[in-house]
Amino acid sequence: MYSPRMSTSERLIESTRELLWERGYVGTSPKAILERAEAGQGSMYHHFSGKPDLALAAIRRTAQEMRATAEAVLTGPGTPYERVEAYLRRERDVLRGCPVGRLTMDPDVIADDALRAPVDETLDWLREQIAQLVEEGREQGEFAPSLDAEEIAAAVVATVQGGYVLARASGSPAAFDAGVRGLLSLLAPPDAVRRREASSPSRNT
Repeated sequence: MYSPRMSTSERLIESTRELLWERGYVGTSPKAILERAEAGQGSMYHHFSGKPDLALAAIRRTAQEMRATAEAVLTGPGTPYERVEAYLRRERDVLRGCPVGRLTMDPDVIADDALRAPVDETLDWLREQIAQLVEEGREQGEFAPSLDAEEIAAAVVATVQGGYVLARASGSPAAFDAGVRGLLSLLAPPDAVRRREASSPSRNT
């Protein structure tokens, strides 16, 4: 299932990432990791000191990937509002959940300072990036001066992470999409609201 060019250590990290997402820390056994990575017995201990060390490498990789994906959208083209909208609407496997967010619900990860650190750092980084974008929008007059950048950033992250939970609970991405639409309608600049209203069919019939 992995490229023949991928090293054993890379296969171990990738298989651990997937298993942590699917089964959580306790359910990710060394045997399951080796089987998915198609690695020989003892390979884990040749490249890593043990399961915690491998799990840390996997969580760090997942966190780095999430940062890179978010950064590409948040620093991309468009106004601050358009970039926030692009982040909220970007393609996601909603029913599978967030690979980083799901780790916050894993008691074994949260109880371990080393394993929790990349998760905390990534979510903190994400809130900071969004807050800076909101502040930029305020300075440009796109967002209301009364908006608190840090609070809006927290609301964006909460909407995404909470949307994953609601979507998984209902078995449908509809709840995620509804939360995104609701938040965007609250953040939409006045001009965008007027354009949307102007393009909507008249109800005075």
